[in-house]
Formats: sequence, structure tokens, C-alpha cells
Amino acid sequence: MKYCSECGSPTVKKIPEDDNRERDCCESCGVIHYSNPKIIVGTVPIKDDSILLCKRAIEPRYGKWTLPGGFLENGETVSQGAFRETLEETNTEVEMGELYAIFNVPQINQVYMLYLAKVIKDDYSSTSESLEVKFFEEADMPWEELAFPFVPMALKNFFVDHKVGEYPLTTHTIERRK
Repeated sequence: MKYCSECGSPTVKKIPEDDNRERDCCESCGVIHYSNPKIIVGTVPIKDDSILLCKRAIEPRYGKWTLPGGFLENGETVSQGAFRETLEETNTEVEMGELYAIFNVPQINQVYMLYLAKVIKDDYSSTSESLEVKFFEEADMPWEELAFPFVPMALKNFFVDHKVGEYPLTTHTIERRK
């Protein structure tokens, strides 16, 4: 950040008093500009023994399969955002279930929150964000064509949990190998 969004003055990077991290600070009006992680919300949309996946029509990972999801918007609950993102990417409404998985991805400043969701109609279709929308059973899953590291982790956990019939909330950290 070069300029303060409050007063327009130049900002400087420094550690504010009583803080422990470098921040963009405005020495003119005193505002400290905090940069915090982005929250990504989505669903694991289920019907019987299958999961509804989306083939991405946007970058990053154009043409790869993923779970429906995206950035949480201001004014939304996590569940509302996950529902909206699922509708935007699949053209179908889901019955929202419980929070299922949290993925911390600190190197890109993101936190993923996935809900279980039941697909209630067969009216799903491609959208401006999804080239294709399709159900996959475990045996047919396009494992080599999945978009992001959290997707195979969530899917593998789901299929194990689905066999047992219990879906505990889990938390994972995905760190880039050094």
C-alpha cells in the first residue's frame, strides 16, 4: 500500500507500538492498515454416494475440477457465502449441512471453510464460472485433474467418513514444501 485509504497521504511500513508485525501506517492521520487472511467458503455437495464437482471456467487452474467455493463477501455468514458460491458455480440450490473441514493455507493468507451440503434437485448446470458440473463417485473421481491441494484432501476424507456414516469437523494446514 502506497497511500492511506483514509486521507490519501503516503504510508510507511513499520511495526506500530504494542504490535509485533510490520504494517502499512499513515503518519499523517495515524491509521494502521491491517492486512488479514481471506476466507474462502464452499461445500461438499452430496447426492447418494456422489459428489458434485465443477470444472473451472476461470483462472487459476482453468479446466481443472474443484468443489464449489469462493471468497466470503462482507455482510455474509460463512454458511450463506458457501450456499451462494455453490449456487453461482452449479446453478442449483443445496440443503446446507454442518461445517465439515477447515484448511489453513498460511503461505497465501487464506482459510478455506467447507460445509456438507445435500443436492436437492437435478437442475445443476454449467455457469460463467464452471465449464462443466458433474457428479462423481469415488471410483470415477478425476484425481489427477483436481484444481487445488485442499480438494483431494477433502474428498478422500469425505469418502472415508461416508463409509462410516460420521462426519467430524477436521482442521488441516497445507504448507508449501521448502
